[in-house]
Amino acid sequence: MFQTTRDLLRYAVTRFNKVGLTFGHGNAYAYDEAAYLILHTLSLPLDLLEPFLDARLLDDEIEAVMQVIERRAEKRIPAAYITREAWMHGLKFYVDERVIVPRSLIGELLQEGLAPWVSSPDEVGSVLDLCTGSGCLSIMGALAFPQAEVDAVDLSADALEVAKRNRADFGLAGRLSLHRGDLYAALPAGKRYDLIISNPPYVNQASMDALPAEYRAEPDMALVGGEDGMDLVRDILAGARERLTPDGLLVVEIGNEFANFNAAFPGLNVTWLDTSAGDEQVFLVYAADLP
Repeated sequence: MFQTTRDLLRYAVTRFNKVGLTFGHGNAYAYDEAAYLILHTLSLPLDLLEPFLDARLLDDEIEAVMQVIERRAEKRIPAAYITREAWMHGLKFYVDERVIVPRSLIGELLQEGLAPWVSSPDEVGSVLDLCTGSGCLSIMGALAFPQAEVDAVDLSADALEVAKRNRADFGLAGRLSLHRGDLYAALPAGKRYDLIISNPPYVNQASMDALPAEYRAEPDMALVGGEDGMDLVRDILAGARERLTPDGLLVVEIGNEFANFNAAFPGLNVTWLDTSAGDEQVFLVYAADLP
């Protein structure tokens, strides 16, 4: 018989471990995932578990938490789709099954204003976010560079509906424009940017075939990068120079595709940026070094 938050937490951790859930959409371990889902379901502060561990719960509260635990365990739905929210660096974004769950490493670089490659955030006047999805990176870009006008592009109309909601939540309708289309083709002719950022689909085909259920719950078009993962990266690099200002920067995330990137673009002068996941997952290239 479950009575307290502690009881439910213990059960959830055991349940998640027994069924072998995969994590990586915000939490790294069963305990963290269980605590997050329980606190969210009970409408408790997400950073205050300890004071509520021995609180006795009402029957309907226990039932609500159990439904969430079983949904996560049985259907292997990412926690963010259950709670309809994802957190990146202290910022909360609305998400649902129409978009990939935000987790880009570019977010942590934007949090630092892309220093030292951007010497003064106030001097960045224009930012482009390609493959914006939920709009999280374009929003973080707008916050990091307060003088910038931001354009965000995605091929998915569904994704742009989610981005529109997040744009409204952050009060950025006046500075962030959303465009539907295929990369640069969606933008006004001749428009150039001080900074282009992108977390494009980059998962190679062999990795796609091996993805666990939690990642297959996300839209394929947000993940699939072709045989070597570089299909969209090729298009982004090919068109970037004519869309950047002369001193502009391009920053692209490629995940675990470092070897495939080097094979696809031998000799390209790029800088690999240091992130929490290492220094082979996000590259920066200057406009002058682009083909």
